Amino acid sequence: MTIKYKNIILNNKKVIVGEPDIDNDNSANILIGFHGAESTAENMLVQSNRLKLNNTILIFPEGPVDANEGRWSWWKDGPEQQKSVEEFLGFTNQLIESTHDHFKLSSSNRISLWGFSQGGAASLVYALLGSQTIYKVASVCGFLPEIPTSNVESSLTTKILGIFGSNDEIVPSFLADYALEEMKNRGHLVERKETSQTHELNSENLNDIGIFLNS
Repeated sequence: MTIKYKNIILNNKKVIVGEPDIDNDNSANILIGFHGAESTAENMLVQSNRLKLNNTILIFPEGPVDANEGRWSWWKDGPEQQKSVEEFLGFTNQLIESTHDHFKLSSSNRISLWGFSQGGAASLVYALLGSQTIYKVASVCGFLPEIPTSNVESSLTTKILGIFGSNDEIVPSFLADYALEEMKNRGHLVERKETSQTHELNSENLNDIGIFLNS
């Protein structure tokens, strides 16, 4: 399936959009890809272009936190993390609302999230606390950041695929596993897959994500 890419502005930020040749946008799924910390939307485009998805519009936003040299993050680490995560949730709420307006989406258009590392964490924490309905989440080497106490958890159930590596030197497997256990305990449907990988996004991960999102 041919995908045409273009840059647009949503929520006052650059967003790369990949639109496949589909008969009817009203039936299309939306997949938002969150890049890792200090990274770019282009990095997620390269990875997502290897996914084999059915009838799906791809959205690649830039994170709201400037990490310098044209790189972006979703929140700041350190003592300001909790406040920064709260700002991320507001940013993503507005991004999804802008996506709805831009594509004239209806309730029949399912929105899913996926990401790597901090992008995986962004997908998980938004499914947990975001105000918009999320159908599925795929997280690779993700975790949960410090969660804002002022936000109310979503009452909706999200299907989650969490992939993490026993040899991950950046996000230890116990942190990734803890995040998925938390999501399960809070009512979400979680499928876990622990591999021997390091902190990476590989072809096996992309194959698993494609199967999960297409199912």
